[in-house]
Amino acid sequence: MTKICITPFVERTGGMASFRLKFEQGLRARGIDFTHDLSATSDAVLVIAGTRFLPDLWRARRRGIRVVQRLDGVNWVQRVRWTGPRYHIRAEYGNVMLALIRNHFADRVVYQSQFIRKWWQDWYGEAQVASSVIINGVDLQTYTPDGEHQRPANVNRMLLLEGSLARGLNSGLFHAVSVAEKLSEKFPMEVVVAGSVDDATQRSLQSRVPIKFLGQIPHEQIPALARSSHMMFSAEVNPPCPNSVIEALACGLPVIGFDSGSLKELVTDDAGCIVPYGANPWKLETPDISALAESAADVLTKQSQFRAAARMRAESAFGLDQMIESYLKILLDDGR
Repeated sequence: MTKICITPFVERTGGMASFRLKFEQGLRARGIDFTHDLSATSDAVLVIAGTRFLPDLWRARRRGIRVVQRLDGVNWVQRVRWTGPRYHIRAEYGNVMLALIRNHFADRVVYQSQFIRKWWQDWYGEAQVASSVIINGVDLQTYTPDGEHQRPANVNRMLLLEGSLARGLNSGLFHAVSVAEKLSEKFPMEVVVAGSVDDATQRSLQSRVPIKFLGQIPHEQIPALARSSHMMFSAEVNPPCPNSVIEALACGLPVIGFDSGSLKELVTDDAGCIVPYGANPWKLETPDISALAESAADVLTKQSQFRAAARMRAESAFGLDQMIESYLKILLDDGR
């Protein structure tokens, strides 16, 4: 039986853990075995994050096992804004580790978006091995517009769905509130935040628009929450390839945001609105709030049109089967 080693074993919430669970689900459906043990016999290794088990990874490669590295974006916010010593050290260490694997261990590299590929090439040079771009996918039967929801009729709900908007990562949260306040001049608005937000940031947000903080929520609650909202604000500045955006689109939730990172690759004009940042996102400067609010008004007044287009975008580009087959082709050369 074909077996793939997925390393490291990531359990925490967020993109890597979400990808691992979805990928394993797809492997099971295809009768492909998997392990997280680099010393086990396998047909290929998929590295989904930095790992301290570099000697084991090297031995796997010496045994002739193909090593494919899946790369996210580069950690960068800590170079612009103080994020605390723990985050700063972890972020810089992560960059070094990922670059080391890319340059000396990987036989193939998979970037999650064209933006990520250009980013790595600009900062660390061209990879010396073959590379591809595979956009993240989502289970379109789980993330769907059909199902339970509690979308309010008397107020427009802007959803933020992020792993963390705490401390130095909170810029997008303030931008979202500013956009909601601008929209509230014409529409009743509220902001719902799913993700980690520290107490100091919560206390500093003074707004005439109601803000609800849900904290981290289980993955199984995301579809209902997306269906219960009117738009999603993509809060991360320079997002590499946010799962939250893809999940929202699959649930028929239009996405709004500023044109930084990979957003323009993911969100077509009819599935939401992505407007020019209007400043330098790499310096975390304040974006053009008025421009986004003006475009987002269209999303609120044409909900059915945008919701249908969001789902169509997900169906055309972000199916889970499409993503898994693309990875298997690179891992196994389709020799299954």
